Amino acid sequence: MRKRPLKLIEKMKTQPFFRKLVRDPFRDLFAVFFPDLCVGCHRHVCVHEKPICVYCRHDLPFAALTEKRGNALEKTFYGRCSIQAATALFAFQKKGIVQQLIHQLKYQNRQEIGSFAGKLLSREMVKSKRFEALDLIVPVPLHPKKQKKRGYNQLTSFGEELAKNMHKTYLETGLIRKVHSATQTQKIRNDRFDDLTSWFGVNRPSALEDKHVLLIDDVITTGATLEACCQTLSQIKNCRISIAVIACPTDKLF
Repeated sequence: MRKRPLKLIEKMKTQPFFRKLVRDPFRDLFAVFFPDLCVGCHRHVCVHEKPICVYCRHDLPFAALTEKRGNALEKTFYGRCSIQAATALFAFQKKGIVQQLIHQLKYQNRQEIGSFAGKLLSREMVKSKRFEALDLIVPVPLHPKKQKKRGYNQLTSFGEELAKNMHKTYLETGLIRKVHSATQTQKIRNDRFDDLTSWFGVNRPSALEDKHVLLIDDVITTGATLEACCQTLSQIKNCRISIAVIACPTDKLF
């Protein structure tokens, strides 16, 4: 009679939930002192709600651009560079919830926010025929000095989640950044005679030849950085370019 409880316990030990409980015996105690907070309202969230609570999710301003051919974001690049399509997940407003998400992702290493955004946007893009011919996903790169100082590229989790859900290849080092200056991006936009291709380079051009590349960034402002990247990619043989960003200012949506 005593063997049954022992066998039951041994069987329980093989279950994932039991191993996790043993591995994290102080998990609940840790959560009391260091609770997970919603990025939007700063209230406590459950594990399945991270990084944003259910209530704040209902308030997220979705851009709804993925299915719109010739949308306002695409028109931003008319006459500046050739792209196949462009989309954004959220509409960006100063002091809004999306700005908080971007700030936490960019400066606080909240990589789960990138995964969250990638999951949502990939759902839209998988359903859209406009993005079904993609081959590679390439992020706007940080300069090595900036990435070393920050310790990460805020686009990594976003790009990896897009690639996983869309069954594409994520090429993190597809582009390299040559110029390191906080003020140069605005200079690129204002000086139409500047050589945009000098700001970025390509690691292995052959890896991008005859490919449809999805260029990704966190938020678009003037569009100068993305334009410079597109100019660089356009030098590669038969390289087609589409763009996807986490957030786009409302003035670029209409």
